[in-house]
Amino acid sequence: MSTLELKKEKKVMTGNHAVAYAVKLSKAQIISAYPITPQTSIVEKLSEFIEKGEMNARIIKVESEHSALAAVYGAAIAGARAFTATSSHGLLYMHEWVHWFSRARIPAVMAVVSRTIGPPWNIWPDHSDFMDQRDSGWIMSYAMDNQEVFDLVIQAFKVSEDPSVYLPAMVGLEGFILGGTSMPVEIPEENSVLDFLGERRQPYSVADEIISVGNLTSPEETEQIQMGIQNAMGRAREVIKKVDEEFGRVFGRSYGGLASCYKCGDAKYVVVTMGAWSGDALGAIDLLRDNGIDAGLLRIRYVRPFPIEEVREALSNARLGIVFDRSLSFGGFGQLYSDIASSIIGSGTKKNLVNVISGLGGVNISSDDFVQAIKSIIESYESEGYVHPFLWYHQGEVMKYQHIKT
Repeated sequence: MSTLELKKEKKVMTGNHAVAYAVKLSKAQIISAYPITPQTSIVEKLSEFIEKGEMNARIIKVESEHSALAAVYGAAIAGARAFTATSSHGLLYMHEWVHWFSRARIPAVMAVVSRTIGPPWNIWPDHSDFMDQRDSGWIMSYAMDNQEVFDLVIQAFKVSEDPSVYLPAMVGLEGFILGGTSMPVEIPEENSVLDFLGERRQPYSVADEIISVGNLTSPEETEQIQMGIQNAMGRAREVIKKVDEEFGRVFGRSYGGLASCYKCGDAKYVVVTMGAWSGDALGAIDLLRDNGIDAGLLRIRYVRPFPIEEVREALSNARLGIVFDRSLSFGGFGQLYSDIASSIIGSGTKKNLVNVISGLGGVNISSDDFVQAIKSIIESYESEGYVHPFLWYHQGEVMKYQHIKT
């Protein structure tokens, strides 16, 4: 079916409702989630769909986030297309089951509506809860706007259920910035989404096979399981690209796969971001270009598998990479920066990289803030031939972290 033949409508909706509509059109059969701000309205909307008879699914009521993911695990391992959503401390509480899921190699989708981890208690978003899951074995994507939220959820089901992958997938979006903010979202007809996804697939099912789940095994078998996840992540790189391209052919929207590059081709300075503030960074790139500064933006769409080749290509001709992180690995660097730095090791070129920590705890960062921070860093680099590798942008000032010696 061509894009022109598709029936579609445009609705103004929050990011949370964009998730719910995508789950509905993907024909999820089992949903379980425990209410936590700011993701609750996702499940409320799904409950409304079910009550009105618009969605043939069941919601399992549970007593905690830990139980929510356990219930989804049980449903998925029995053959159902399953979904849950969580945030912040809820995600931390279900962390044990996050690892169970990936090691069982069972497909499912979870929306993570990011909110700062406390204490102190804070309802505003940064990326700390999402980035805390990098080592869990899940496919991990993060959206820039509500249309991409909708599209990523549908694609997550397809990638997760691909026979060469068979890993659970989480889709991230900032709470309130996207989750509670309304934007236009194009919604295709249900049949077109079902044709795109096809029948649910999984490697095995407790419904029709006698299997042992969670048994004690040998160190050698455990190692094989973990390397199996690593190999599946490697295959997922190509699957994600193909799914994105197919989605573009069918629905008219394609994002570039694991990462998206804006004006990177001739950029001397490549800025790296992830999430909703990437929209502000795009505006900053245009403003910098208007002022004669050859800047580009590399937007990370998938944290796992990480877009290693895309990073190398985007930075291949750049003089300086400026990585903005909205989360921090205490005692180290921002997580994006660490992965970017790891990606270019062995690429044959030595790149100058700087890590900028900002926006923690939900601190607002505007296009003007990006322009100010980027210009300050570039001016320092051009005048001194060097820039400190770890910076904090706060209240209009770029500050050096003194405990990293240079």
